[in-house]
Amino acid sequence: MRVGLGHDTHRLVEGRPLILGGVRLEHPRGLYGHSDADVVLHAVTDALLGAAGLGDIGDAFPDTDPAHKDRDSRFFLEGALERLNHGGWRVVNVDVTIFAQEPKLGPVKDRIRRHLAELLGLAVDAVNVKAKTGEGVGHIGRAEAIGCQAVVLIDS
Repeated sequence: MRVGLGHDTHRLVEGRPLILGGVRLEHPRGLYGHSDADVVLHAVTDALLGAAGLGDIGDAFPDTDPAHKDRDSRFFLEGALERLNHGGWRVVNVDVTIFAQEPKLGPVKDRIRRHLAELLGLAVDAVNVKAKTGEGVGHIGRAEAIGCQAVVLIDS
């Protein structure tokens, strides 16, 4: 068994959709990035790659590659899962913490959890999603960005 930790943060900007865990949320601002900037899927992808000793999302899917411009982050997650499966690994469980002052994520945490479980091929009870605010402190607390941390357990 191995554990992986992933993290990602992106700025909130006007004119972009807000996508978290593959779920599009109604919000006047979205996350800025080369791809769709889904911090949840990026953090989970990083955690999976790290657990298997396969580097990070930037190694596997560099933002210098024009093919990844505005790409749906499910592509990165699926690619990481394929690499894990090829190496004989399977995902056991995932725990995610989303850091956002806005929007309030309590009402959508379960949607994100269920979608993550589906994407990962896991039972819903093997996926957990938590949400924390920045309490007015730093770039998260000023609602300038959204961040995410993910921990995964894999087994061979």
